[in-house]
Amino acid sequence: MSITKEKKQEVIQKFATKSGDTGSSDVQIAILSERISNLTEHMKTHEKDFHSRRGLLMLVGHRRRLLDYLKEKDDARYQKLIKTLSLRR
Repeated sequence: MSITKEKKQEVIQKFATKSGDTGSSDVQIAILSERISNLTEHMKTHEKDFHSRRGLLMLVGHRRRLLDYLKEKDDARYQKLIKTLSLRR
C-alpha cells in the first residue's frame, strides 16, 4: 500500500523543481498520487477494508487541498502537473 523507497526517489527526481527539492507542492502531489493509485488497487481486491478506505479518502482530500493551493499560487505549474499526472479537472 505504501510506496517503496526507490519509487519515491524516482518520483521526487521527476517532479523536483530544483536539485535537492523534496517538499515542493509538485513533489508532494506526485507522491500522494502514487500512494492513491496503490491504495485504489488494494481497494479493488479488499472491498470491505473500511480503515484503508478512510485513509484513501484522507489522501485524496490532502491532494485536493495541495492542488487548490498550487492553482492559486501558479496556474501554469498547476496545469502542467495535472496534465503530467493525468488528473481530471
